[in-house]
Order: sequence, then structure tokens, then C-alpha cells
Amino acid sequence: MVRPITLRARNLPQPQSGQKNYECVFSIQGKVQRIPAVRFNSSCIQCQNTSYWYEGDEAGDLPVDFSIVWDGDFFIDKPASMKALLYKCEAQRSSCGQCLKAPSAFECGWCTESRKCLLRQHCPAAEQNWMHHGRHNLRCSHPRITKIDPLTGPREGGTRVTIEGENLGLQVKEIAHVQVAGVRCNPVPAQYISAERRTNREIICITPASLSGSGPAPIRLMIDRAEVTSSETKYVYTEDPTITGIEPNWTILNGSTLITVTGTNLLTIQEPKVRAKYGGVETSNFCTVVNDSTMTCLAPGLVYGKPNPPEGALRPDEFGFIFDQVSSLLVLNSTPFTHYPNPTFDPLGNSGILEVKPGSPIILKGKNLIPAAPGTSRLNYTVLIGESPCLLTVSENQLLCDSPDLTGEQRVLIIVGGLEYSPGTLHIYSDSALTLPAIIGIGAGGGVLLIAIIAVLIAYKRKTRDADRTLKRLQLQMDNLESRVALECKEAFAELQTDIQELTNDMDGVKIPFLEYRTYTMRVMFPGIEEHPVLKELDSPANVEKALRLFSQLLNNKMFLLTFIHTLEAQRSFSMRDRGNVASLLMAALQGRMEYATVVLKQLLADLIEKNLENRNHPKLLLRRTESVAEKMLTNWFTFLLHRFLKECAGEPLFMLYCAIKQQMEKGPIDAITGEARYSLSEDKLIRQQIDYKQLTLMCIPPEGEAGTEVPVKVLNCDTVTQVKDKLLDAVYKGIPFSQRPQADDMDLEWRQGRLTRIILQDEDVTTKIESDWKRLNTLAHYQVTDGSLVALVQKQVSAYNIANSFTFTRSLSRYESLLRTSSSPDSLRSRAPMITPDQETGTKLWHLVKNHEHSDQREGDRGSKMVSEIYLTRLLATKGTLQKFVDDLFETVFSTAHRGSALPLAIKYMFDFLDEQADKRQISDPDVRHTWKSNCLPLRFWVNVIKNPQFVFDIHKSSITDACLSVVAQTFMDSCSTSEHRLGKDSPSNKLLYAKDIPNYKSWVERYYRDIAKLPSISDQDMDAYLVEQSRLHGTEFNTLSALSELYFYINKYKEEILTALDRDGYCRKHKLRHKLEQAINLMSGSS
Repeated sequence: MVRPITLRARNLPQPQSGQKNYECVFSIQGKVQRIPAVRFNSSCIQCQNTSYWYEGDEAGDLPVDFSIVWDGDFFIDKPASMKALLYKCEAQRSSCGQCLKAPSAFECGWCTESRKCLLRQHCPAAEQNWMHHGRHNLRCSHPRITKIDPLTGPREGGTRVTIEGENLGLQVKEIAHVQVAGVRCNPVPAQYISAERRTNREIICITPASLSGSGPAPIRLMIDRAEVTSSETKYVYTEDPTITGIEPNWTILNGSTLITVTGTNLLTIQEPKVRAKYGGVETSNFCTVVNDSTMTCLAPGLVYGKPNPPEGALRPDEFGFIFDQVSSLLVLNSTPFTHYPNPTFDPLGNSGILEVKPGSPIILKGKNLIPAAPGTSRLNYTVLIGESPCLLTVSENQLLCDSPDLTGEQRVLIIVGGLEYSPGTLHIYSDSALTLPAIIGIGAGGGVLLIAIIAVLIAYKRKTRDADRTLKRLQLQMDNLESRVALECKEAFAELQTDIQELTNDMDGVKIPFLEYRTYTMRVMFPGIEEHPVLKELDSPANVEKALRLFSQLLNNKMFLLTFIHTLEAQRSFSMRDRGNVASLLMAALQGRMEYATVVLKQLLADLIEKNLENRNHPKLLLRRTESVAEKMLTNWFTFLLHRFLKECAGEPLFMLYCAIKQQMEKGPIDAITGEARYSLSEDKLIRQQIDYKQLTLMCIPPEGEAGTEVPVKVLNCDTVTQVKDKLLDAVYKGIPFSQRPQADDMDLEWRQGRLTRIILQDEDVTTKIESDWKRLNTLAHYQVTDGSLVALVQKQVSAYNIANSFTFTRSLSRYESLLRTSSSPDSLRSRAPMITPDQETGTKLWHLVKNHEHSDQREGDRGSKMVSEIYLTRLLATKGTLQKFVDDLFETVFSTAHRGSALPLAIKYMFDFLDEQADKRQISDPDVRHTWKSNCLPLRFWVNVIKNPQFVFDIHKSSITDACLSVVAQTFMDSCSTSEHRLGKDSPSNKLLYAKDIPNYKSWVERYYRDIAKLPSISDQDMDAYLVEQSRLHGTEFNTLSALSELYFYINKYKEEILTALDRDGYCRKHKLRHKLEQAINLMSGSS
């Protein structure tokens, strides 16, 4: 539209000749539009006729800044708020109602023909078609509903429905009424939103109750006499909401604690509230809907009219919910909602001020802090110290608050359930605050200290030269130590790489010297006893033999035998040694009736399990130690029945492990006195210092051998003469059982130099070196024996010197070994090993490679020449790596159900099934208990004994260093069978650390082994009896039964009265006159009929 703009002004100058005229400069949406202007006089100017335009319909009108300029760049001053207003009738006025609500100055009107908001001159046939403010009875046609919110509500009504649309009246009075489902919906005049405030007009009304139940309902809007409906948009009446639960169903008197309400159709309620009424006074609180079935509310409080607060809980007269117009939930008297007294707090201290240290706990005392309500819900307390919250511990009468790290005066505020308490103020003082006198004292002390430091520095400077000399000497020693440490680590690495191959090659072709069945079983049953009576014929009178046969008949009666064993075990003087002895004698006596011995053993084990459970001992302790006849009998039972498995399968890897340990130990120095070695698996048997040695190869002529039959043997120049003789005998008699070859003590070592010179080498002779009170054993280095020397083993020549010195050395050595043998644990040898006792006649002490470290004669120079002892622990790893293959082979063989072509022995499957049956019978379902029973039964009771004592199975000699290494392997074996987790640290024993990474793998082998055994088909009693009868046939004559019975009769004689009394008490024994039969045997033994 073209229109001039006239402006009032003052003091407008008249442009002179040569000056530019006035211009109006408009800035519209960033674009500059310059329009010529005419000055009428000094107070009036007009922008010429032109049309103005702005882009887009986002704004119905647009304020535009402009300026008046003359002479091209001289601006006339004007108020900053003075702007030109551009407008478009059509913009943002798409409906009739919005058009007619435009400001009257715009002269906009609704053109009914084109259905647009236009200026009069733009509307065709404006007289009939243009509606504007000047006409009377304006009414827009085509009213329309575009949106209803919400679309659902309860049947009982009360929902505030917002109706949006077009042409819904210019004023609220034009709305005659609104109907929902045919029922009047009352408009809310205060919330009517007309067109000039929003794009679409809104009407808000409160829904009535539904007359037709739940379901969709139409909405009708009456504007004057026009009716507006929408077929697309309908309002849906839903079922009224319900309440199914309240948690917790209590609060305090003040209310405002959080409760969770569950129910149905909760989303249909716009402003839910919870209410309570007590003593005629109603209170309510707000709720927030979470979803259609859950909402949270702040509990309503109760107005208690009495001056003193109530002592106990109160129930409101009415309790319910305000859900729009849903009346059924206003009162829920079926819900037992309870109000408990408000918590109260005592003031801090007497004056409300409490002094505390930073970080110290604060105790806030009070009452009713934990309401006596059922369930686990508790009040939620917040305690602020100043502005900082603190961590709380709540009890019935106090709050324990861990105060934040603050200082100064801090107000304490307690918030709970809408209540706020301030019991007082904390005065938090710092310990570090110092008084002025203290600061002065510290300053004076600091000054004195500074003077002292200066004096020390002066004295230090005077001694700098001496310190430099000492430092250089220490540096030299450290360099030497570092080079030796590096050399040791390099040697350990090289040994680990080379020893495995060498050791494997040395083991090829070795014949295994198995002991015969009788010797093997005797060493397990009666360890340390070489000539036991059960191996000899019993030379006794006829009456004694007759008595023993009668005693044998009694032992073959199960009830007598069980009564006999239980009676012995009940006697306090029946020692652990006696229990083992009786168990071994019984198994020897019943060797010919293994099927009967197995029945008795099973019954004894069942009794032992029952006793263990009755005494409430932990089930895992069963079979852990040999504390009963049954446990030793179980060991002997496995010893008898696993002999064949040892010979055919498990014996080979066990013997290979023994040989590997022996050969690896002998590759390095071994102390002949202490048993410590360079190569060891046991930390306690490790030489912890540098030993210089050299390997020699001696050409040995065997006993009764001739020239040309020499055998090359590797020895060390630090070996004693006896050690050299042992190595020579091992090489010469390789593959021959130890008992069938000469012993080192019976042989002399002869060093042959040329044809005539022959020197007898001995551990002690006139050349032995004695320093102070220490006498060192002679070695090859002492005699300066060279590599390739010729030596011979000859029968010992008896001389007075030999006898005296042999006696002295043997006595000193045997005394030391006996002390070691009495030590309770191999792991404690190093710490418990005493000083070697001086010889009483000479007052000297023998030593070989190392002296006792704690001896007072140890020179400081010797101590300084040693490396840090822990450096040598790397040798344990090198030795372990060398022997790893042999340990793995043994463990894999033992923990396999089928290996090396041999099937699992029947005895193992039979006994494991028996233990599972006992666990089922006693309802023990813990798999760890079953696992432990099996581990204590077989690995711990049989295999560990065999691994630690290979001399029970083979004809060999076991040295102390070999014994220490086998003990480490046996301990690893036991740890592998355990179900408990071994937590290791830097203080753990080295033998456990050594195999720490291997034990989890071994444990998996054990678990797989037990699972595989359980999966094997069960062995019937008939098959097992047949197997046991066959074993009795094969080995029934190994022991003299009468001799075993004679040894057992000792216990009949010792506990005669107790056994006869026990036979009297048992009904079965009385019925079969077992007491009488035993008395007959006793009388025959004593010689009377």
C-alpha cells in the first residue's frame, strides 16, 4: 500500500544551494531503503509516497527503525523509541476471529469471499463481503475444534478439559454452553484465551459425570446460536481410578513424608491429592503421577488440638484421595493409615552451642526418631552443618553425624517430613590453632635448631675428605656386588635352559628297582622296622597255637572285631602309635580274607562319619589325620590294592621324579653336614652364598675291576670323599638296587698317580684343616685332585686312625641328622637347625661348605663377601623349571582315570562310591565336603605318603636334600586337592609361591578326575568280592598270620577286663557267648585248660 509518512519536528534547517535535500532512511530486516522527503517548514517534514515491504509471514506487524538525514550525512535527532510500524493483515491472522482481533488502526477486515484478512480496498465487493470493527453483530462463520486435552477422564467427571479451535467466539460471553456426552460442561471464564493471545482460541470447562458409563463421548460447543462439533476428536470416559496399596501406610503427625500409592487408571487424574480429617479439621497434600499404576504423594498431616503432643499413634477419622469428582476414593477407611508423634530433638549443650573438633562425630539426641511402625521403611533425615550435609547413622534416641571438614561456627539444621529443627550451633575449632606465646616459642626453637644445623654442617665439611675415601671404597664394593648378582642371574637363566635337556638324556634307559610286595607293604605298615615278627614263623607251644587259632575265629566274627576295636579306642592309654600298630596287624592277619577286611573297614568308616557328625566337628576334618584304627586301616587297604597300579602305571613317573631330583641336586654343591644344596626346591635347604666349584671327570676302576674297565664319572671338586664315593657307586652300579650293591662306608677311595703312587682319600686325616674350633671335611680340592684323574674303589683298609676318625665323623653327622629328623616340619629346618654340637673329646666342630650363620666366630669379612641371600632364591625357580616336566607327568598319571594303558583301580571307584553313598545317607549336599572326603581318603592318605617316601616303593636311598624337595612336591600335591583358596602374599612360604601359578591348573585336573570317576559305572559288591578274593589268593601267604595274632593278643592281655565287660554289654555277643570263647583263649594262653 502506498502511503506518505508525516513527522513533526523543530528547527529544521532550510537546505542551501549546493546541499542535498532531506531523505528518510529505513532499515528493514537488515536492508536500507532511502526515500526522498519534503520540508514544509521548520516544524514539519514528510516522507514521500512509497510502498514498504518485509519478507515472511512470521510476524503480523514489524517495528522498523528509521532516520531523517539532510545534506547526505547529517542526522536529525529523534527519540530512540520512535519507530515506524509495518504490518500485514494476512500474516498470523488465518481465521476470522484472529482477523477481527487485529488493532482497529490497522483497518483490517475479514473478506468472506476470499476467506482472508485484507484491507477493504483488496476485498472484492467490500460492501457485502468485508467484515470489520465498524459493523454491528459481528459473528465469524465456520467455527472449528482442532484439539481436546486431555482425551480421557473418570466417569464421575471433574476433569478440566481444554478445547482448542478456530472462530470460537470473540468473547467468553458468546459461548452459550459446552456439552460432553450430552451433559453440560461448565466453562471456566477466567481461563478463556482469546485469539489475540494465542494462535488458536481455547475454552476450558469442567467435565460432568458420565450418564452412559465409560467409553468415547462427543463434545458440542454452542456459540450464540451456532453449534460446533468435531467428529474426529472425541473425549473418552474411562473407568474411575482405584487404589490397591499404600507404602508405607504411616507418617508422622506433621505429614509431608513420601508415600507410594499403587492403583489403576491414575493417569486420568489431573491434580490428584491425598487428604485426611481429624477432629473435624481436614488437611490435604499433593501427589505426582508416575505412571498409570503408580504415584507418589506427600502424606497429609493432622491438626492436633491439644497442647501436649500425643504419646502414641493416631488414626485419622477419614483418609482418602481427591481425584477430580471421584467420590468413591474420598474416604478409604479400610486402609489403616497411621500417624506417629513427630520426632523432637534436644538442644546442643546447655546454651545451644557445642564445641567439637573437625571431623569428629556429632551426636544429636532426641525422641521418636524411629516410629514404631511395621515394615522396613524409615524416616528420611537430612542434617546440614552450615550448608554441608553429613553422613547419618539413625537409632531410636539419637542421630550420629559424621561432620564435614569445616571450622568456625556452623548452624545445625535437621530436616524431616517437612519439619525443620535447629538444635543449636557447632563451634568447630582446629587443633592447629596456635597462640602467640606458642608461635614465639616455636620461632625461638627454630632459631636454636638453625644454629645447631650450621654447626653440624661446619663439622661435616671438616670430615668430607674422609667421607669421600669411604664412599669410593663402598662404591667399589657395590660394583663388585652388582657384578656378582648379574653373574648369578645369568647362571640361573643358563641353567634353566640347559639342565632340562641334559636331565632328560641322563634318565633314558634307567631300570626301575621296584620292591617286592612284602617289603613294600611292610615299609608302609611298619615304617622303620626292618625285621618285624609278622615275617617270621612263630615258635610256640601247642596250647598257645590253639589259643591263637581260637582268637582268629573270634576276629573273623564281625561283631567281636568291631567291639574289640571300639573298646581299645575308648581307652585313654591306647596311644596313636597303638592305633596304627593294631590297624596294621589286623590287615596283616586278614590278608587272606580281604573281602571280610573290606566289610569291617566300611563299617568302621561309617561309624567314624557318624561320630564326627555327632560331635559337631566340621565334616571336612574327616580322615584328615590318623586318629583312629579305621584311618590307618584305610591307608593299608589302599597300599594292598594299589600295588599293581604302582608297578604298571604310577611307579614310573614317581621314580623318574626321584631320579631327576637326585641328579639335579648332585649337579651342584651339597653340604655334607647340613644337607643344604645349590639346587633345591626348598628354601630351607638352599645354600645362600656363593660357592666356587668346578666339575671334574674321574676315571673310576670298579671294585675288583682291572685296568681298561674304567668308568668316567662326573664329580665336583668341592665334594667330600664320601660324596665322591657315592657318585662313583651310583655310576658303576647304575640300574642295580641299592641294597644289592656295596655301601660307601665299606669302600675306600684310592687315587692312583702313576704305577706306584696310590693315596687313600678320606673325609678326615692328618691333613685336615682346623681353624679355631672348626674342622673342615676334606674335599677333592683339598687333595688337589685334577680333571681326568684315575681313581679306584677298593675294600676299606682297617687302621686305628680310620676307626677313630670314622667314629668321630659318624657320631657328629648322625647327631646333626637326628636333630633334623625330630623337627616337626621340613619347612622349619632352616630356622630350627641348631649349632653343630662340638665333639666332646676334641672340642672341634665339623663343617663342609657353610658354617652356621649365627655363630659368634663368623668374621665380618666373611659376611661382607657374601651376596644378599635372597638373590639366591632365583635358584629355586631354575630348579623348579628343570623338574617341571617330571612333576607334571606324575600328577597327570595320578589324576587320570585311564593312563598309560592301565584302567582305574577298582578300589578307588569302590571307595569313592562308598563315600558318596554315606554323604547321601546323611543328606550332605555340599560338593566341597564330598571333594574333601575323597582327597583325605586317597591323595592325602596314600599318594602323599608315597611321594614323600619313594623308598617305600623302590629299593633306593633317599638323602636329606631329596627328602626336602619331595616334601615341597607333596605339599603342592595336597594344595591341589584342597577346595579352599590360598591367598598368597609376600610373607607366604616360598614353596607355596613357587607353585602358585601351577596349583589352579592342578586343581582343575583333580576336579576333572573326581567327575570322571563319578561317571564310571558302579562296581557291584559281587564283582568287588571276586577281585578281593583274587588279591587274597595272590598275597595271602606274605605274612605269618599266627605271628600277627600273637602281636594282637598283647592288646587282649593289656585291656582284658575292659574287653570282657564290653562283650557282656552287647546283646549279640552275649547270645553267641563270645565272652566265654575269649576266656577259653585267655586260659589256653595262660597254660590252664
